[in-house]
Amino acid sequence: MYRLHVTFLCILLIICLFWIDRKNKNIDVSPAIWIPFVWLFFASARPFSFWLHYFFGIGYYAGSIENAKIEGNPYERIYLIILILSGIIVLIRRKLDWGKLFNQNTLIWMYFIFGALSFLWSDYPFVSFKRWVKSLGTVIIVLIIITESKPYEAIGIILRRISFICLPLSILFIWYYPKLGISYHSFSGGKMYTGIAEHKNSLGSICLVSCVYFTWKLLFSNQNKDGTGPPLHSFIYIVILPMIVWLLYMANSATSLACSIAAICLLLVSRLSKFVQNPRKILILGILGIIAFGLMQWAFDVKNIIITMLGRRTDLTTRVPMWKDMLSMVKNPLLGFGYESFWLGERLEQINARWGIDSQAHNGYLQMYLDLGYTGLFFLIGWIISGLKKVARHLAVDYPAAIFRCCFIVIVALYNYTEATFLGGSALLFLFLFAAIDYNYEMNKNIQTIQTPWLYSK
Repeated sequence: MYRLHVTFLCILLIICLFWIDRKNKNIDVSPAIWIPFVWLFFASARPFSFWLHYFFGIGYYAGSIENAKIEGNPYERIYLIILILSGIIVLIRRKLDWGKLFNQNTLIWMYFIFGALSFLWSDYPFVSFKRWVKSLGTVIIVLIIITESKPYEAIGIILRRISFICLPLSILFIWYYPKLGISYHSFSGGKMYTGIAEHKNSLGSICLVSCVYFTWKLLFSNQNKDGTGPPLHSFIYIVILPMIVWLLYMANSATSLACSIAAICLLLVSRLSKFVQNPRKILILGILGIIAFGLMQWAFDVKNIIITMLGRRTDLTTRVPMWKDMLSMVKNPLLGFGYESFWLGERLEQINARWGIDSQAHNGYLQMYLDLGYTGLFFLIGWIISGLKKVARHLAVDYPAAIFRCCFIVIVALYNYTEATFLGGSALLFLFLFAAIDYNYEMNKNIQTIQTPWLYSK
């Protein structure tokens, strides 16, 4: 009975957060943003098919790991197809200039063309095709937000709604529904606090995204009508920020914690008046920071010092030996095994038996190399560099929005050193694409610099 009372209070808190945030309904965004909200929610929390099975007893695939990877889940597939088709209809009605979209984001589209060609050498071409469609669907859903008249306010509404639901429910699940909120590692047997997510690292990434958004909103929001939208009620920060801190602690995800600290530092530095007045200094600072880190790594092995401070072994809890094992399996360094095809068949069985891993390489760059070789890695590095160049141009147009984009590109690039999120359907890939894709829907017609004089105040 006590658990039911707490559940009722949790639901009441969620309703209260939505109610307090209701003034942002006046923001000029279309109802179509519910499509990316649903996509991003299930990409952050457990998948749609899990909840379908949990509440109605249907939809969750029960079978061997290999069969589940190959066959997939029919209910999950139907749900994704419905969202993708809905997104296509929205984009058709908005009459996008597809030529301009391609020209402004050439590397991203070339990556998907190369991914389609990789079906030819994949040993599971149909599985590769399905995963390719899912990744391309992520781009379509992202474009719904980018083509909104106020895309940064639209993404803000989506991220707030996801935080309002996922954070309180994660705490509720951990404390009162341990079958949902706590799981155990399949290989080591160690306890993991997962909350509403499938894995502790997934819960950590929810906290990371919430941390970045609410810190950015707190530092850059104001009463003026710029890209950040209206400020949030203080009650929202009072409730949400402690939840983020506690869940980050419980998740014990060193990668999410390190990226959260890096994001907060970047946002604080970018708020300084000297960078606001001359935004390109941020890029210079970033380049100098990379050079300084390289020198410190050479002189003091600072990477291992940081890893130790985060409570991890210098071999990243056996990941370095595992990476070497995966690299030894590569047959074609230039082309890889095919689009998202490495984790299939005998390779999956061997890696799972040796290391207890069955879905990703725990390094986004290695994962890309395994799937698409050096060619895919070239496109991935190109995405990051191209995204940062777009941010550099955007700094003079809308400084707060450009910092938002920069923050997500940087943290996703960092996050993928120990996790692999450049995969179709992941929440961090979704946000990375939002930050990296250019389509100046309204501003292309008449670009005007958005003034932010309040940033100069001390």
